[in-house]
Amino acid sequence: MNPDLPTLLPRDKAQILAEALPYIREYHGKTMVIKYGGNAMTDPKLQQAFAEDVVLLKLVGINPVVVHGGGPQIEAALGRIGKKAEFVQGMRVTDAETMEVVEWVLGGEVQQDIVGLINQAGGKAVGLTGRDGGLIRARKLRMVDVKDPTVEHDVGQVGEIVRIDPAVVSALQDDQFIPVVSPIGFGEENESYNINADVVAAKLAGVLQTEKLLVLTNIPGVLDKNGQLLTELTPRQIDALVADGTISGGMLPKLSGALDAVKSGVGAVHIIDGRVAHSMLLEVLTDQAFGTMIREP
Repeated sequence: MNPDLPTLLPRDKAQILAEALPYIREYHGKTMVIKYGGNAMTDPKLQQAFAEDVVLLKLVGINPVVVHGGGPQIEAALGRIGKKAEFVQGMRVTDAETMEVVEWVLGGEVQQDIVGLINQAGGKAVGLTGRDGGLIRARKLRMVDVKDPTVEHDVGQVGEIVRIDPAVVSALQDDQFIPVVSPIGFGEENESYNINADVVAAKLAGVLQTEKLLVLTNIPGVLDKNGQLLTELTPRQIDALVADGTISGGMLPKLSGALDAVKSGVGAVHIIDGRVAHSMLLEVLTDQAFGTMIREP
């Protein structure tokens, strides 16, 4: 028993289970892509809670697909070899040496930690990179200067997605496995590319036509100018919030990916506070709005 949780009476437990039933029925057999990052990836208690949530979703008939980041882990690994990170317009410059580190951190250390956690919680997880089954075909990202569009920055082996072939993901799901995807793509010459994990999650959700895209972050969701949680937004409302400066900084790329996913046919995108244990279950399987949901009206 978790000592941090309040003791519930049997009738309260029954009420919680009954409340989840219509959601389980509605989402049974549907796919959900989960972008896993932030504190949820580094705090041991939150790691365990995340793995338990993923396994529970699978056991009730929902098909979770995990896409993970790993910025802090990459920073730590680069520090161990004495390499200083360089960023251009918020994008990590990825030379050949850095790309080697990115591959073994994301496709090795981080991915295998997540696979192990899910398996320990009773699931059957399988790790994938973009090479596996030709999942993510990519090309070198052309980064245009934000102030001078005639200038291009060379950020090395940073990629943009050309095509996603979800066959390997679908095959694993059909065999009751839980795919865990590292955001590494490959090019025409079999070269590797580091791709933003939010972008990979959004594109994969669109290709799979998922019911939901769940994005775990280090904030409660999208906040208004008074710091209050906005529990539901449409693309038009997001455009207005960007225009008046309410949404800015690191939330912009997340919302850009969310909008792309919704426009590509994803049922809804949920931006959730990954610092709260079991926040995914609270958002997906209860009446309570526990983050920001984005969908077409």
